[in-house]
Amino acid sequence: MATSQKIEVPDSLKEIESYMKERVGVGVSFDLGFRQLEILKKDVHLYYLTGLCDTSVIVQIIKMLVEINDKESNVKKLKEIVYNRLVHQQVTEVKHMDEAVDQLLSGLIVIFIDGVSEALVVDVRQYPGRGPKEPDTEKVVRGSRDGYTENIIENTGLTRRRIRDERLRVEITKVGERSKTDVCLMYLQDVANPELVKLLKNEMEQIDIDGMPMADKTLEEFFISQGFNPFPLVRYTERPDVASAHLFEGHVILMVDTSPSMIITPTTYFHHVQHAEEYRQSAAIGTFVRWIRFLGVLASIFLLPLWFLFVEDPTLLPQGLEFIGPNEEGNIPVFLQILMADIGIEFLRMAAIHTPTPLSTAMGLIAAVLIGQIAIDVGLFMPEVILYVSISAIGAFATPSYELSVANKIARTVLLLITVFWGVNGFIIGSTLFVLLLVATKSLNTPYMWPFLPFDLHGMVQILFRVSVPLSKRRPGIVKPQNDYRQP
Repeated sequence: MATSQKIEVPDSLKEIESYMKERVGVGVSFDLGFRQLEILKKDVHLYYLTGLCDTSVIVQIIKMLVEINDKESNVKKLKEIVYNRLVHQQVTEVKHMDEAVDQLLSGLIVIFIDGVSEALVVDVRQYPGRGPKEPDTEKVVRGSRDGYTENIIENTGLTRRRIRDERLRVEITKVGERSKTDVCLMYLQDVANPELVKLLKNEMEQIDIDGMPMADKTLEEFFISQGFNPFPLVRYTERPDVASAHLFEGHVILMVDTSPSMIITPTTYFHHVQHAEEYRQSAAIGTFVRWIRFLGVLASIFLLPLWFLFVEDPTLLPQGLEFIGPNEEGNIPVFLQILMADIGIEFLRMAAIHTPTPLSTAMGLIAAVLIGQIAIDVGLFMPEVILYVSISAIGAFATPSYELSVANKIARTVLLLITVFWGVNGFIIGSTLFVLLLVATKSLNTPYMWPFLPFDLHGMVQILFRVSVPLSKRRPGIVKPQNDYRQP
């Protein structure tokens, strides 16, 4: 990442004040606070950002500094006196102006003393934001209701609360020449692969970008060379318990300030179909829920192409299933009906995202009752098309990972088009290519279809069955230590 020239802190407050006015905008930007004090006949300047600071702490600091005039007289040791009087648990010294400015714009208060070529930085941050609450996309029937927020300090605390291990490492750095966004790397030192941690650190240091307005997604695109592969190569979560569970398994968590979504890496296809609810129930119920979810994922990919295949060639239907397929032909070819209905589902999904909550219920009623029924009555869609498209859509909604559900939808559409043009052969070839794509995909050199390919019996049992915790004594190893985790 490009860095500006290092300028040491001048010992003259006039030079510092001129620097702050020209480079930072003190006196122009209304939220840049400035306070000048006289302590033991020497000037002391305080700079802070009003929108990111705790005002009560600043007032207390100013009060204690002013009281120095009544209790001390040694001007030569003014820096040491000020340092000892700063009523805060975190006070650091900086020697360069760019570092002091970075801290100032992050919400810390910076104190300059006339004649001293160092600045004192006090962490008085109080970021605006919401409190921890359960994420909308990862709700559970039982379990914790807290979730990550846009505050990276709170997020590290939520994780520390669950992992009180001295070997948990939380390393923070700034990314973005202009935004200087805080990015945190979290891992268990004796569990995570050191080569993976080293790679992620090196990649983070080489990021050269002005800012990260999209936060976690921007960071992901620097780490993962995804190209046009639609399948997600990292997992996102907003639940501290899910992130903690992955840390115990040896994953590395990436946190980006201003984003409640944590990046989990490396991940496989099967990580995206797991949900916290499976581990909040008994082993039998968790396994049942997992199998139902697997069935929904398979339906979201293969149901529509397979049903179209049976419609075009009823002789492929097994005995006893001859009722599958429309009783009468519609006015529009079946595959066009499927595509139109599928696109209509996407319209509804997008509309639901952008529609205010009080209006979303009314929109759903209009879509289901009016549009769906009228489309059938006028002959635009056959009832069976609506049925199977709906089942496929429900299977997509049952997929825990939103990114994976959209990728599966793209795969389903491509598979349907191949089946339309080449029939049974197209369905077989398309399904084979789909599996081969997943097998060939890697995330940081981790096989995407592990433990299915390469096959690992212990890992496959953990995927197919929700094994009770006392029986899960061996940590699942995704991949053996490698010298290079880069995308091949």
